[in-house]
Amino acid sequence: MKLSLGPIQYFWDRDTVMQFYGRVAESSVDIVYLGETVCAKRRALNAADWLDIAARLAAAGKEVVLSTLVLVEAASELSRMRRIVDNGLYRVEANDMAAVNMLCSGKRFIAGPHINIYNGETLRLFADLGAFRWVPPLELGREAVAALQAVRPDGMETEVFAFGRLPLAFSARCFTARAHGLPKDSCEFRCADYPDGMELETRDGQQFLALNGIQVQSGYTANLVCELPTLQALKVDVLRLSPQSRGMETVIDWFRRAIDGSVDLDEAARALGDAVSTGPCNGFWHGVAGMDWLSEFVP
Repeated sequence: MKLSLGPIQYFWDRDTVMQFYGRVAESSVDIVYLGETVCAKRRALNAADWLDIAARLAAAGKEVVLSTLVLVEAASELSRMRRIVDNGLYRVEANDMAAVNMLCSGKRFIAGPHINIYNGETLRLFADLGAFRWVPPLELGREAVAALQAVRPDGMETEVFAFGRLPLAFSARCFTARAHGLPKDSCEFRCADYPDGMELETRDGQQFLALNGIQVQSGYTANLVCELPTLQALKVDVLRLSPQSRGMETVIDWFRRAIDGSVDLDEAARALGDAVSTGPCNGFWHGVAGMDWLSEFVP
């Protein structure tokens, strides 16, 4: 089973991103997804920067994938997407059907978690279009993934989102800007003030969601390390870890050791709980509310 690192969901400055991927190059992840997937206004890095990072990671033995935007709103964004699709060096993760349309003319690609694949017929359709790996939608649980694994086409790899704040929804509005009384077009990039999202609580003070620009995330951090035996039994090929601003090397290390069987899963869950500032969740995997944590182990 391989480990992947998903695209950074947050708006980090250029130096932070460069330093982050310098550490990733020395880590044990097998696959690294690069690029801006949330907001087209975030341009701390340009195309040359991303390709430079990609080259460094490839030289370190990583499989590099370029990810596309989830929500496309302008012709200029389609133009940038076209440049990603036609990069000529690296595979592409499609997070929008516009990207799929550009890729299905002979290019092999990854169907990201924001592509709506919920049944075997759709999975076969995407295989016919050129997808060789897919990431199930984040709300799909164990039973649904098992059913799709039973009918997945030959050669199709399955990658499950296993750690990080879950990206739940996207909007044309910018929630972070609105929270600061600003319009989207004059947002002042307030999302940069929240390197792991702006936490949102209920009126009762319960941790609930996180705001990340136009994206709404889970308030808790998804963690499927305790589900590893089931994931292996289902023949899942890749586990995806989503970047966070602190402790990511620790997260990668504990997942790698858990996959290798060199640590107890409860011990790994405890260590991963210490590496994040939120509580854990795995409810979607068990077919209940996504914010729930179902495990005999309580971190």
